Amino acid sequence: MKIMARIFPLFINFLSTMVMVWSVQAFGSGFAIQEQSGSGLGNAFAGGAAIAQDASTIFTNPAGMTLLEGAQTSIAGSLVCPSAKFRDTDSQPAALQTLGDNGGDAGSCALVPSMYFSTPVSKKWWAGVGVNAPFGLTTQYDSDWLGRFQAIKSEIKTYNINPAVALKLDEHLSLGAGINWQRIDATLSSQANWAGGYAQGVEQGVTGGLIPLQAVPTLLSAALGLESDAVIKGNDNALGWNLGALFTINPQTRVGVQYRSALKYTVKGSASFSNPMLRALPEELEPVGAAIAAGVDEQLSDGPVKLDLELPASANLSIFHAFGNQWQVMADVQFTNWSSVQNLQIERADGSILTNTPEFFKDTWRFAIGASYDVSNALKIRSGLAYDISPVQYAQRTPRLPGADRRWLSLGLRYQFSEHFSMDAAYSYILVTDAKIDQNEGSTAANGLISGFYSSHVNLAALQLNYIF
Repeated sequence: MKIMARIFPLFINFLSTMVMVWSVQAFGSGFAIQEQSGSGLGNAFAGGAAIAQDASTIFTNPAGMTLLEGAQTSIAGSLVCPSAKFRDTDSQPAALQTLGDNGGDAGSCALVPSMYFSTPVSKKWWAGVGVNAPFGLTTQYDSDWLGRFQAIKSEIKTYNINPAVALKLDEHLSLGAGINWQRIDATLSSQANWAGGYAQGVEQGVTGGLIPLQAVPTLLSAALGLESDAVIKGNDNALGWNLGALFTINPQTRVGVQYRSALKYTVKGSASFSNPMLRALPEELEPVGAAIAAGVDEQLSDGPVKLDLELPASANLSIFHAFGNQWQVMADVQFTNWSSVQNLQIERADGSILTNTPEFFKDTWRFAIGASYDVSNALKIRSGLAYDISPVQYAQRTPRLPGADRRWLSLGLRYQFSEHFSMDAAYSYILVTDAKIDQNEGSTAANGLISGFYSSHVNLAALQLNYIF
């Protein structure tokens, strides 16, 4: 209890810090964040449900706590530096708008912290808690880029509190379970083609015989290039759970499995627009122009919105084997039920649809292998390879999440400073497959056409401190 009294205030302070800095970009398996520990990164997170090397096992398999000595804590920070650059091939501007440039690098560096604490409570029971971010996304383009009517900034931040328990049934089988309280905060910004909406109003006036054809060029010139800043913000909380089992076949070999449940959100927030002023018109056309402009402003009006979102369930199968006293190898396969994300439909309070973006995510697999070598009692070196399949399909690839398959190469080490204190450091380079995009989100006239390729990669570095009380 004394240990818990010392650790709990640290968790509260750490959580406060996490809320302020949490933002990461993930182009691989949707917007799931694999980077939950510095020790796991060195092996490309291979064997995560079976390795149980420190308190971070609370996230990868809580049953692994039964292999940990005494009360211990792990504090990690992962620096994620993605790059995502768009190359235009045949993009088209939206109606009454200029095309714009390629948008710069949509990626930027972000810090992903995590913290875990585990302690035995009896000969058979362990308890612990983890604080981390299982999902996250940030992409941001230049405000005048060619895809501005589809996306400028996309930011999804989560933080997750995961208390867990583990039970050691015998020398061969341990079970674990946890509850996950998770919060999501989302911000989506873009430009709305105000001029395009105005042009539609002019067209309807001509069709209805209310506007003479000779007045059309003058009416359209008053709106040429006009845009509205559009920002959607929202948040929600959700509860989920995770279960794990660890099978110790012999002292050298163990197999771990874990399942993490889906989390269902109803993200509620607001939409805001900064609509422009229509340019001056000849006196005889001012009433017509003002009426059409008022209609566009009504469509692009501020108000409450909501989005139903189900973040996916996942399952892991891992194996760990030690060869002698120095070599360890591990492997991992992970399934993620990303098909739970089909449409991102944002609704107004009256039930009308503000935006609807088809995603049609597919279920994904991630495969990883790793090896570790004990150079001495103090130094362990690690390596790992992984292949991470993206849920994004070509026809639905959007600039908010231009995902593609990823290949990981990881290196890491652990240094044991004393019986109680150790440090992990790791680096990974992730090569992302070039991704083709042809997206107009249903209307080239309203949103333009983004046609080209994304070239992306990610640099990851992590540091983790471990202390056994």
